[in-house]
Parts: sequence; structure tokens; C-alpha cells
Amino acid sequence: MSGTIAWYDDFLGVAYRYFDLRMNVVPLFSDRKKATDIWNEYVHWWGDHDIKLRFVETGDHYWFIVASETRRPSHNMSFFKLLPKSAHYARFKKGHLGEAYFRFATYSQKEEKDVKDDAVCNCTHTKEEHDGKCQAEGCGCEQFQTFELRLLKKKKTVTDIKFLEEQDVKDDSVAWNCLYVNKYKNSA
Repeated sequence: MSGTIAWYDDFLGVAYRYFDLRMNVVPLFSDRKKATDIWNEYVHWWGDHDIKLRFVETGDHYWFIVASETRRPSHNMSFFKLLPKSAHYARFKKGHLGEAYFRFATYSQKEEKDVKDDAVCNCTHTKEEHDGKCQAEGCGCEQFQTFELRLLKKKKTVTDIKFLEEQDVKDDSVAWNCLYVNKYKNSA
């Protein structure tokens, strides 16, 4: 991959969805229009067989990296984010079976007034069990909060997935390019 890759990290994080034909890897955006525009301008032009998905582990964190050279070289952009390891990440790592869908989603926080009665708070109790703070015995939740995740319909199939340790990135051009540009170059 060329050294002129534009690296993009202005997204909230990554979600993993398991209940589909393939597991899903989903960068999260706060704005639907922005997510749709980035998909149409860059990701749409990626060939599924050229997409490279890398996870570089370093301590309690990992680098999420996804890249592909497009059929429009002036529009190459790749994505990365340094994220804390989670149970969802571990489940994806263990169960992806060598392929995944790559798609975007929007993520937004919701308050008690914005949801239906059966909505579940981050404390695991429903809206019905809240009146401002949680009424469930032993719960210290002070305010109902939940989130909404909306998956965009378009997706790509990724079959080039690798999990690496940071000391092994020099053997992988995508991972090396990302870490060199976004970590090593500025720390020297």
C-alpha cells in the first residue's frame, strides 16, 4: 500500500454484531449524513477482495485498522482507532471464522423521555423501573440512559483479517503504515 494513505479516525468507536450470516465490524458515527457521505465517497469504491482488516494488540488496547486501495486512487482513505480491549472484541476475535461484514452505523445517546417503556437502561433495568433514578432494589443508577444503534444497509465482505501483536507490525504493510504514520513517526 502506498505511503500517501489518508488515515481517518474521526469516528466514535467500533461495534461488533454477531447475529448475521457473518459477524459484523461496525465503525460508529454520531452523524448519519457524515457516515453516508464517507461510505459513498470512499468505501463504496473498495473491492471486497482487496479490503484488509487488522487488529494490532498492545497491552490492554488494540489498533483497529481497515484499508483498501480503491479503483479511484485519488480517493484512498483508510480507517484506524486505538481502542480498549473488550469482551465484544474478544468474542469477534474468537468467532469470526475468517470473514466479516464491514458496515457503518450511527450511535446516539437516548434519555428517558426519548424512548418507549420497554427500553432498557445502561443499568439493565427498563424505563418502567425508572422515575428519574432507578427504582430497582440495590441499583444505584441516578438517571435513565440508553443508546440507539442504526446500521446502514450497505456492507462489504472482508476475508483478509489478521490479529497481530505490536512487535509484528513490520511484517504487515497495512499495519506498519498505520502505526508508523499515527504513532511512531511523531514519537521519534
